[in-house]
Amino acid sequence: MSASLPSLPSQPSPSSPSSLPFPPAAPSGSTSVLDLAPVLPVVVLEDPAAAVPLARALVSGGLPAIEVTLRTPAAPEAIAAIAAEVPDAVVGAGTVVTPAQVEQCVVAGARFLVSPGWTDTLLSAMAASGLPYMPGVSTTSEVVALLERGVREMKFFPAEAAGGTAYLRSLAGPLPQARFCPTGGIGPGTAPDYLALPNVGCVGGSWMVPADAVAAGDWARVERLAREAAGLSAGGTCR
Repeated sequence: MSASLPSLPSQPSPSSPSSLPFPPAAPSGSTSVLDLAPVLPVVVLEDPAAAVPLARALVSGGLPAIEVTLRTPAAPEAIAAIAAEVPDAVVGAGTVVTPAQVEQCVVAGARFLVSPGWTDTLLSAMAASGLPYMPGVSTTSEVVALLERGVREMKFFPAEAAGGTAYLRSLAGPLPQARFCPTGGIGPGTAPDYLALPNVGCVGGSWMVPADAVAAGDWARVERLAREAAGLSAGGTCR
């Protein structure tokens, strides 16, 4: 992927009379985070010095979108480093749970936001940031509430614990406009089953960034695992 990747879309404006300040609809020809690759790496970094070589390994393996979770103090610095030094990476922030974190991620240079759940306050802050965002859902009511607010791209979390492929398949009929990035408990063996669903754009996972490989700086292993993940497709193991 080149640095000239089209700008990622914001969520569409709500059709309901919600007072939340949602961004306008995505421009024609833009690319969604859900469509950049079949897998969105979910990264936890203890050392910000590992951020740039890790991102380069993932991009070289065919996974340009990277979710750096705010589970460690190193996350904002890691996001900033990737944004500044790995132009082919589309780095985003995950585990965003407060408006203050939204602002922090914007300053760091994140290009998209992901949350494990949502409130109106958090949703308003993410929308006001101008960045693409994926609020987390695990129930039908949460999906309907987001659709009412104009949000169509969501994180399904925790995927396996919340019902897995059977649950998402059951949502595709009544709520076909909702698209998901299921995350939580998914590995290379189950990812193709999710990717086969019509309402799944990509899956989130951490198996291509094992903690021991990151700690050892084994970027060749990370790149190999990323390449295998990038080759996953619906109903099979490789594209």
